[in-house]
This record gives sequence, C-alpha cells and structure tokens, in this order.
Amino acid sequence: MGTKEAIQRIVRKSVSQLPAGFPKDDIPKARLQLTKELKETARQARKSDGLTLYLPVERMHGMIIPASFVASAPLGAPKANIEPEAVLVDLARDAEEASVRELDGTAAVRTLETCPADPDKGVEVPSLRVQYTVPIPDSTPALWMTFSFSTLIAPDMDTEFTETLVELFDAVMTTFRWSYA
Repeated sequence: MGTKEAIQRIVRKSVSQLPAGFPKDDIPKARLQLTKELKETARQARKSDGLTLYLPVERMHGMIIPASFVASAPLGAPKANIEPEAVLVDLARDAEEASVRELDGTAAVRTLETCPADPDKGVEVPSLRVQYTVPIPDSTPALWMTFSFSTLIAPDMDTEFTETLVELFDAVMTTFRWSYA
C-alpha cells in the first residue's frame, strides 16, 4: 500500500471513530487537518531518507500514542574509506546523550536528543528522539541505516509514560535482525 492510500485509510477510519456528539459540520475540517498532518509527517520522513514510517493511529486505553518510528533507506558513508567505528565515535561525540549498542552482532550507536518546540514549523511541544545508527555488515562501499523514534513531551503528560515509550523502542531494537533476500 502506498502513502496516499495509507493516509486515506487512516483518515477514513479516524473520522468513523469520532466521539458521539462531534459536530457534523466540523467533520470536513477535522478530515482535512488530519490529512494535512499525516502528509507533513510522511514528507518529513521522506526528507530524512525515511524508507518506512510507523505511526500509532489506533486508540490505546482511550488515547493515541504520540510517537513515530522511521527506518531509513540505506545511506552512503559520510566519507569514502572511513571505518565504521570512526563514524560511530563521531556520532557519539556530537550527541546530547550517546551509547554503544549491538544490533544483531553489529556495533551501533544509540543517541538521545530533546528537540525543542518550534511553533514556526507547526511543532507546538518539545519531543524526545532516540536514534540507532548501524553500518550494514559487509556493504561495499559502506552503507548505513538509521532507526529513529520520536515521542512528544506534552506539558500534561507523565514523564514516566515518555520514558516507558523510549524503553519500548529500545526493547524493539533488541529484536533487530539482518535479513537478506
């Protein structure tokens, strides 16, 4: 399924699940706003070399989880003939918080960053971003993949909830396995 079809399906389902009493005159506006936001999210993922975008759109215990997960397309190495370890060290050095992890036997760097709100870009609240960067084993020239998780830090949200979402993403990444066709 393509991006356009996925957005249409999500919007159709979301609109069909609006709470009872939602003003019928506001449905077209809600549909348009949701479509706009989903298209912008997909555009941002594409802009950052995103290959796959995961967005929770189903309500869980009465709320939609304010998070996303993007897997990048394979990316070229920043410089020719650079050792993967050197790239990992550079990424760790420039990060707010970094650690070395292992993804299916391959060294990776995990970074954590707090991104401030940016109302000029339509970002009303800060977010927390966790990114794993890992070299693709035996790729010549060297190729890399990134796996990024973001969650909003809303003022009324419990920080424990945010930390739990980050732990869940870290747990998901421990199950990562390379698979070749």
